[in-house]
Amino acid sequence: MRPFEYANPTTTDEAIRLLADEKAVALAGGTDLVSLMKDDIIRPSRLVNLRSIAELAGVDWRDAEGLRIGAMATLEDLVGNPEVVSRYPSLIQAVDGIRSPQLRAMGTVGGELVQRPRCWYYRSGFGLLAMSEGRSLVVDGDNRYHAILGNEGPANFVNPSSLAPALIALGARVGIRGADGEREIELAELYRTPQAEGESELSLAHQELVTEILLPPAGPENATYEVRQKEALDWPLAAAAVALEVADGVIRQARVVLGHVAPTPYVADSASQALVGKALSVEAAEEAGRLAVEGAKALSGNGYKIQLARVAAKRAVLRAGGMEV
Repeated sequence: MRPFEYANPTTTDEAIRLLADEKAVALAGGTDLVSLMKDDIIRPSRLVNLRSIAELAGVDWRDAEGLRIGAMATLEDLVGNPEVVSRYPSLIQAVDGIRSPQLRAMGTVGGELVQRPRCWYYRSGFGLLAMSEGRSLVVDGDNRYHAILGNEGPANFVNPSSLAPALIALGARVGIRGADGEREIELAELYRTPQAEGESELSLAHQELVTEILLPPAGPENATYEVRQKEALDWPLAAAAVALEVADGVIRQARVVLGHVAPTPYVADSASQALVGKALSVEAAEEAGRLAVEGAKALSGNGYKIQLARVAAKRAVLRAGGMEV
């Protein structure tokens, strides 16, 4: 690991000033960043620790407004909050898939949302697009864990966040603060698909920090369903999160979001629209699953993910509606 400075600010504004150096990097839980530094993928000149900034912590329920999650709240803070447990089961189910007690204790919500892709080409130093001599290492190589959706361009990695699909389905917004002030965006807008080498997969300027995640009040009709290769610590092969608004037995609103199948969390609009106006049933869930992967493009080694994503969407719909899966 290369040498670096370490700073421990106590306010967000101080942290932003310390990030002015273009090679300075914010340190949240460190569960991803430290491994990237060890592998020499990221070479920060300065680490700016966010742990001592009280305004970034906490999980707070506000009756009229919904839930505020500080970016430095840990995953354990989520599962220990009674309002999250009762109102946002999709978040609890997503955290439950993160089987490492150490990751849940140290990992932060903000850090989990902005972690870097787990693509082994990226982690081996070939960049996000993994190109060599004008050819894609992913397309021509081992691509069994890569994208089946949103891969029309040069990007084939998958977004690694377990929380993002559930939060996007629930209508989350994120607060962002940087050198130019504050802004608030829909969480889905935090992610983008790079089109050229050197572009980021996150829509954050260098000195910008995610400060909080804001969720509207939610009923119990939301769920996450993940498909994993093993029960121990692992990232899902495919996942789906669903949020439903049901009245008189009919689905009035729906949102289906897939995870781990595209460079960004994949909002399946066709699947969402197909559920509206229907009674919840196995048939409706199956149709949503089919539409969720409509247009999927398999690479040479990952065609199996299309079926996994279809099943994950179907089962997330049924789970959200309280039906057995």
